[in-house]
Amino acid sequence: MEQFLGEGWELRPAGGATGEAYIAERGQQKIFVKRNSSPFLAVLSAEGIVPKLLWTKRLENGDVVTAQEWVEGRKLDRHELNSNRVARLLSKIHRSSELLEMFKRMGNTPVMPEHVIDYAKKAMAKMTSHQPQVLHALHWLVDQVPVHDETCFVVCHADVHHNNWIHYNDHDKDELYLIDWDGAKLADPVMDIAPILYLYVPEADRAEWLSQYGISQTPELDNKVRWYLTALCIENIAWYDCRGLDGERDQWLDRLNRVMNE
Repeated sequence: MEQFLGEGWELRPAGGATGEAYIAERGQQKIFVKRNSSPFLAVLSAEGIVPKLLWTKRLENGDVVTAQEWVEGRKLDRHELNSNRVARLLSKIHRSSELLEMFKRMGNTPVMPEHVIDYAKKAMAKMTSHQPQVLHALHWLVDQVPVHDETCFVVCHADVHHNNWIHYNDHDKDELYLIDWDGAKLADPVMDIAPILYLYVPEADRAEWLSQYGISQTPELDNKVRWYLTALCIENIAWYDCRGLDGERDQWLDRLNRVMNE
């Protein structure tokens, strides 16, 4: 990778699950470099959803390397997701026809409720501990599938954790970004809305947050939020359980119990 960038560049890992991201520096220059990033990064950059894309190049082995502007931003704190700005940016993402068209051209197919249930079943099958409430929740998922309109599906980030929201404020720039799009899905927008509402927005503020996003809180929406939250809880319980991380697993078990008792 250093040879590809040219003389004088120093490269170090930027972290992340894929191990394909790097910070490259040469003098006062600093860029974010990634191997095999999402092909729709250019659209995300053009719409101001991620830091500016500087260039894209193809290696001899066929891998694609992208470079983005490095921003000295900070990750949002948990409480900051309860903000008009986050709601409006997520709304902008979900309403982007350019992003949707590109994502479909890449061959992505809709994530339907049966796919969500199947993923939850596969995740649960990997668990090493017996958790009766998880099985109960899975049965509830199967029995309580909400109505979905595939024509309303959007590009969902699918991992709207507060660590993926970056605020950059420097002189004349004040930007909010949502980064790390490797797990994006074509799905019901509630896939993104549900975890933000439940994990970051107090119940008393949810109607206002949704208003800033551009929709109203209704019983139908509440039911769909609960459905996607249940699936998310099952997946996280299983993920932590099979890795022996009992403390984190129990936190998600507690969340699942609260969701199921609402």
